[in-house]
Amino acid sequence: MDTLAVVLERPEHLALRSLPLAPPRADEVVVDVEWSGISTGTERLLWSGRMPPFPGMGYPLVPGYESVGRVSAAGPDSTARVGERVFVPGARCFGEVRGLFGGAAERLIVPADKAMPIDEALGERGVLMALAATAYHVTAAPAAVHPQLIVGHGVLGRLLARLALAAGAPPPVVWESNPARRDGADGYAVIDPASDDRRDYGVVCDVSGDAAILDTLIGRLAPGGEIVLAGFYSERVGFDFPGAFMREARLRVAAEWREPDLRAVKALIEEGRLSLDGLITHRHAARQAEQAYRTAFGDPACLKMILDWRDCA
Repeated sequence: MDTLAVVLERPEHLALRSLPLAPPRADEVVVDVEWSGISTGTERLLWSGRMPPFPGMGYPLVPGYESVGRVSAAGPDSTARVGERVFVPGARCFGEVRGLFGGAAERLIVPADKAMPIDEALGERGVLMALAATAYHVTAAPAAVHPQLIVGHGVLGRLLARLALAAGAPPPVVWESNPARRDGADGYAVIDPASDDRRDYGVVCDVSGDAAILDTLIGRLAPGGEIVLAGFYSERVGFDFPGAFMREARLRVAAEWREPDLRAVKALIEEGRLSLDGLITHRHAARQAEQAYRTAFGDPACLKMILDWRDCA
């Protein structure tokens, strides 16, 4: 068995290659991928070669952790059903080619418990499950609350705002410096940071990935306020101590989502409390992967790019 996969051979050099797959074990399933998403956070760093040291890092690699497809075969020890649509957060089934995170491929072999059934009606929007779980993880920590200020109105920032509204929290303010990304808000305000003179935010969540932004955010905190770093930062993060000292600022890092986060957002979506509509803006056939990656990382109008694998057979 083999698969067509996106392979980052080295920074800024991408190829679509046929890779061999090991036979599935008894507790694994084969998933024929319909769509996979391109991450403008971690995958941009892998593409550019700026990814900090990370477990499993190295080229060549298959990127991607946002895949949706159908189970085409299931081992005897699996509870999955052939034909059901599933979300897959990546795979490690490519032999000597690293899977980091291994979801950008025509076919995947994964443990059955890594293939989460999703509603048929979600379709391509199912690729957003990982980002929704990432946003949910921000407030899943003990005593965490929804942010009053969100920095960045990309997909993750929009999902954070939607989750706050779904939870009945006060509508957050969202900073966005790019005018092209200020639209699409529903029930909350998106503003130019330069127009905001507020300095009493209790919780600020940064999803911009800007390692130099901490001093600015500390200056906007209420005494005892908290900054949550929910982006991925390729450079050293630092801040001047006096401002943080005066406010007794707290700093928290929201890391990778966990299984309970994914289950929680699935429930919110199924209950109609969280919408994934309007977040996918660009699509390319998987055979146009190189063009898709360059657009995803270079076009500010691109919120979310997906690859369509359905015509690769």
